[in-house]
Formats: sequence, C-alpha cells, structure tokens
Amino acid sequence: MPSTKYEHRRRTNASEREPDSGATGRQTTCLECDGRLRTGDDQVYCEECGLVVDEEQIDRGPEWRAFDAEERNAKSRVGAPTTTMLHDRGLSTRIDWRDTDGYGGALSNERRQQFRRLRLWDERFRTKDATDRNLQHALGEIDRMGSALGVPESACETASVIYRRALEEDLLPGRSIEGMSTAALYAAMRQAGIPRSVDELATVSRIDYLEATRSYRYLVRELELPVAPPDPLEYVPRYASRLEVSNETERRARELLETGIEAGVHSGKHPVGLAAAALYAASRLTNEDLTQGVVSATTDVSEVTIRNRYQELLELELVG
Repeated sequence: MPSTKYEHRRRTNASEREPDSGATGRQTTCLECDGRLRTGDDQVYCEECGLVVDEEQIDRGPEWRAFDAEERNAKSRVGAPTTTMLHDRGLSTRIDWRDTDGYGGALSNERRQQFRRLRLWDERFRTKDATDRNLQHALGEIDRMGSALGVPESACETASVIYRRALEEDLLPGRSIEGMSTAALYAAMRQAGIPRSVDELATVSRIDYLEATRSYRYLVRELELPVAPPDPLEYVPRYASRLEVSNETERRARELLETGIEAGVHSGKHPVGLAAAALYAASRLTNEDLTQGVVSATTDVSEVTIRNRYQELLELELVG
C-alpha cells in the first residue's frame, strides 16, 4: 500500500521537525506546505495537503455498549451531573430507603434499625446549617411550581441561580422563602421570554398575588436583574390555541397589538388583558363567534378590562 507508506513517512518527517511534544497544541500551520490546520473529531490535519499532524487514539467513552435507556442506566457507574436545582449541587450521597442488602435480601431487625438511624443522620448532615435548609426548601418550591406550570428545566435552573444570589447578598431577612422563590422563578421566566403572568404563578404558589409582586420588584431592584417589560404579543399564541380561533383571527390580533404598542397603548396596562382584548377584537373583525365571557373565562381577565382595552384597540384601528 504505497499511499499508507507515504502517509507514514510524512507523519514521521513532521514529527521529527516538531521541537517538542507540546508544540502541536500551539501549531497553526502545516509543516509541509504552510497550509491551514483543521481540528477534526480525533485528529489535526492540513486543509491543503492532508497531512495528519496529530491524532487522538484515546476512546473517552464507556467500554460497554447499551441498546436502550434502561440498559444504559443499569450499566452506568457514574452519578447524575451537577445541578443548581439541589442545595448541594447533587454532590452528596444518599442511603437507599430499601432495607435490603447488595443481593436483594432483607436485613435483620437490628441492621434495619441501624440503617434507619444512619439515614436520619445522613439527612441532618446534608443540611448542616440554616442556609442549607433555606436553600433546600426554596429550590424544592421552585421545582414544584415549575413542574405545575410546565416551565422548562433551564428556566428553573436560572431561578435557582437568582435565588442563590439573593441568599448570598443577604436579601432574605424580612422576606418569606416562598415569596422570594416565587419572585426568582417569575424573574427567570421573564428573562427566558416564557409567557406566564404573576396571576398564574400565584395560583401554584403558597403566597398571594400582592406578596408575589412585592417580592419580585424587590428582587429585581436589589439584584439589578436585566428584565425586559412584558410583551403582550407573547401571550397571543397560547390563548389563541386555548380559544381555538382561526389563524386569520390570531394574525389580526397580532396586528392590532403591534399597532397599539407603536401608539404606546400598552404602557401601564396588563399584558394579558391587552392580549385578551386583541383576540376578542380580532374575532369581531373576522366574524368569528367569540364572546367576552368565553375570553374572560379562558384568560382570567375581567370582562370590564376586555371591553376597555377592546375599545382602545379598535379606535387605533379606525384611525389607522
């Protein structure tokens, strides 16, 4: 195989020209033709002449094979990755709750009582001080509320980072854990552009709407969080799907809102109320059978608010 011998000879010549073993990591041009080097999956080669300058022969994957998730989990010998959703980032161990030995056999009464005491002390040592207990409770609340609202895991992790910052900067005294965890989750959803209102969050939280808004404003002000104002357009697709309106009605609702935002109607107005009014106004323009009562029940916005915002949007439509 002449091509193989030629390639081997070129590799040998290249290795002889290298000043030391660490030079390859800093090398940017080919030793043969001064061409540009490109890094592939397991080797560094020249784009011009194809010279392989360096190659990685180490397989960093597992030595076993798995054909489904269950087999992969059974064969894996490592734990889950670290996460900010746990107070200790998932680095601590936990004693299994089952009273069995390594072979699946039942433990004796004496050993069972011993492991119960060990579990108790293990739980105490994992939350060794008030800060850990505070964080454990708050992160549990964030996870619970996020699951209830269908919030992505990435947003929940952002909320946990925000809460950790508040805890480090000593913003918790005088505030409830539930209130600050709710505020952290709402701030994370706002940063991620997830269309959820404070009213929706208050339904799954252990605090009321007033405390949630106060805690949120306090958190954003003290941490100087970069949070954009709520956009009514973000709520249109979700409520349009719930109301089962046509694509034409949804499009008209977006146009009405865009016109209203340009005119500044949205300033100081609840974004959900504007989205609900836009959908109702669009249904009137497209001759779709949609009543204020149905829109109010679906969006949890009063009919009075819908009528007021509806008139404002239609006036702008007529003027335009």
